[in-house]
Amino acid sequence: MTLDDLRTGSVIRFPYLWMREAERGETEGRKPRPVAVGVRIARAKGGDLLVLFPITSQPPAPDRFAIEIPEIEKRRAGLEATLRLWIILDEYNQDLVDQSFYLEPAPPLGRFSKAFFLPVMKQFIARRASIRGVNRHR
Repeated sequence: MTLDDLRTGSVIRFPYLWMREAERGETEGRKPRPVAVGVRIARAKGGDLLVLFPITSQPPAPDRFAIEIPEIEKRRAGLEATLRLWIILDEYNQDLVDQSFYLEPAPPLGRFSKAFFLPVMKQFIARRASIRGVNRHR
């Protein structure tokens, strides 16, 4: 497995830095957690850009933009099927594949189906103007 295998819908472990932590001046994620690769964008100057969405077992507040993951999709993604899990979509981390201090060349935990994940990404794109991200590359 190489980092070239990371694609939209892949689920990997990543030290996600929450927006609230970044706003307090923190620069490192507190623990590796499952994240969904939302999109991988090729850049002319090298280092493909990844947009990563956190997956959490904590029920999101009603004002958060989040999608609960169905049981079959948890299995496909290599996640614990018995837990209630959500993809948080109103914030993200971005990182550069070839320059990352955080990405490991480990196999993904799994991958969401296109039937589930592409509509989720369409919802994200429709709301992207109000969504904030944390830049993890320097």
